[in-house]
Amino acid sequence: MHYFFTSPANKWSDHTFQLTPAGILTVAAVIALLVIASLLRRCQKSHSRKLTTRQLVFSAAAMALALVASMIKLFEMPMGGSVTLLSMLFIVLIGYWYGPYAGLMTAAAYGLLQFVLEPVFYTIPQMITDYPLAFGALGLSGFFCKRKHGLITGYIIGVLGRFFFSFLSGVIFFASYAPDTMAAPIYALAYNGSYLGAEAAVTLSILVLPPVSKAMAQVKQMALEE
Repeated sequence: MHYFFTSPANKWSDHTFQLTPAGILTVAAVIALLVIASLLRRCQKSHSRKLTTRQLVFSAAAMALALVASMIKLFEMPMGGSVTLLSMLFIVLIGYWYGPYAGLMTAAAYGLLQFVLEPVFYTIPQMITDYPLAFGALGLSGFFCKRKHGLITGYIIGVLGRFFFSFLSGVIFFASYAPDTMAAPIYALAYNGSYLGAEAAVTLSILVLPPVSKAMAQVKQMALEE
């Protein structure tokens, strides 16, 4: 296992691990496979024989925009987590365009991409919970892709899904960081709810604007054109 990760000699504590170059390359390969597999599955379901360039371009563009937006932090929490410039929305859009399978797979891939940016973790279960599962939950938006107001509903459900796994991680893996005067579940609820709720509120206030809603519908039509 030391071939894939090792103990870092940096600001992190002695109980953490860091990906080696081989580990980063392995995760990068998994990311690529998840994205391609998700879109190939959609092609099979639609009886198409090939993965269209448009699907790849729109999915890759959404992930790239999410990554850039995640680096524009309006507010950053002291122990991880931040309010970003609509980064979760771009991942939710993939599910809104291409359905739950593509949404979940590409959102999980995005979670791994976020992990690669700072590949330090405490345990493998903690890493899986905080990255592919938490970010992957944003793909739940795909279950509402054909419903009226599907983007708004899907966004809310996706954020709640990410909150659930972040809350779970806080209770299981980071309970020791809770103040002595506060129970670990309450601390995890307040901590994760603060930054996720703030970003969700900002995003939803933008999505309900009629010009934005119309633009999102037009972008979806473009994403689905053959």
